[in-house]
Parts: sequence; structure tokens; C-alpha cells
Amino acid sequence: MSLGTKRAAKAADATAADGMEVRLLCGLPRGQMALFSLAPGRVGRAVAHRTVEEIWYFILGSGRMWRKFGDTEEIVEVGPGVSVSVPVGTQFQLRCDGAEPLAAVAVTMPPWPGEAEAYFVDGVWQATV
Repeated sequence: MSLGTKRAAKAADATAADGMEVRLLCGLPRGQMALFSLAPGRVGRAVAHRTVEEIWYFILGSGRMWRKFGDTEEIVEVGPGVSVSVPVGTQFQLRCDGAEPLAAVAVTMPPWPGEAEAYFVDGVWQATV
């Protein structure tokens, strides 16, 4: 193992299944960090994960996040300073309501295993990405 240092790329490294841009940051064997962003006025696709859980910390923009886990369902306002957890199997969807991108740093545990990890679910908003 080595010590990691990484600056977020100006261009996205990937597009997540929900339609958000992804810029990969440092990772370790038990977790990966990334910067996610959603353009103004956009609504992501609703997804859930098979084996990965995440913690998100919003750093820019304003919007809402819908989450459903078992019998618990909620829509929360998100923006700078707000953190949310996404346990394995949680259905979730994001929308950017402001004039600037909605951006969050997220930690994925374990590191993202590949495209088959995320699956689409019925969300509360019509996706625009």
C-alpha cells in the first residue's frame, strides 16, 4: 500500500448510473472517495446499490435527495454542510434545484466494483439526465 494524493480532475472520469458526473479521488482497499456533480435543473435517475454503502457530504449547490430504505422514505434538502448516509439497498434520487451544480464528496465502501453494482428503481421525479 502507498500513500495517496489526488487532485480532482477538471473533466469527469465517468458518469454514474444515476447520471451524475464522477471525479475519482483517493481510495484504499476498504473505501473510495469521489466528487459527484449534477448540473443545474437536472434530475438524476433513481438507483440502489447491491453491495456498496455510501456517505455523502454536499459542498456546492442546492437540491433535494429522495431516499427509501425498507419502510422509511424521505425527501431532504441538500446543500453545503449537509451529509447523508446511503446504506446498502437504499433507493435514492437527486435533483439540482439551484443555478449552480449540486456537488458532493462521497465515500463508497467497499470501493465501487463496477457497472453491475447499481440498478434502476422507480423514483419520485422524472429523470432528465
